[in-house]
Amino acid sequence: MSGVVTASSVKDLFKSLLDEALGNQKVAVTDTTELYLVNLLSDFIATEKLFATTEDGRKEQEPLAVLYHRALQEDRDRRIRTLRRLGDLSLYKAGFFAGALREEAVGADYYIQMGGNAYGQVADLTPRSGFSAVYRELETNFRRLVEVLEEISARGLASGGPSGMLKVYESWTRTGSERLERVLVDVGLFHPKDGLPN
Repeated sequence: MSGVVTASSVKDLFKSLLDEALGNQKVAVTDTTELYLVNLLSDFIATEKLFATTEDGRKEQEPLAVLYHRALQEDRDRRIRTLRRLGDLSLYKAGFFAGALREEAVGADYYIQMGGNAYGQVADLTPRSGFSAVYRELETNFRRLVEVLEEISARGLASGGPSGMLKVYESWTRTGSERLERVLVDVGLFHPKDGLPN
């Protein structure tokens, strides 16, 4: 293997991971919504997508409230783009950085509320587009999709070696999450019958 990862192989990988996590958690979404999620995950591989570029070229995080305020000031097309970014950022951060958000002043529930609301507004602003139903499905299933992404993130961490497994284990001890426990069982840290560390 050459070590070069192509865009299509990244999307195939995310589709496989997403299918597995959706199945594990018994979350059903349409094929179009699944494609949207695969593209979202592929886009955020480039970490610069998580940040905004300031006028002087610096990268900084965009607070969700600032994004929302900006969206309210924009014309319809720009509002749709900004609200969609708000939804995408909220979903990705709440799923992939759930552990870190537990330490922040505003936790995952804030991201879930802001992101779900943003997708709902995009659906309202695009009633005749073919994607309106996708945004409505993202809004309706936002919390469950955050949990799906959290599982994907945990599986990635746990498969990365002992330090990743330790992070997943620490998160599991704080939350008691069945999803995280299943990940730890699957990587062999726990025995499925007695739950004791190996």
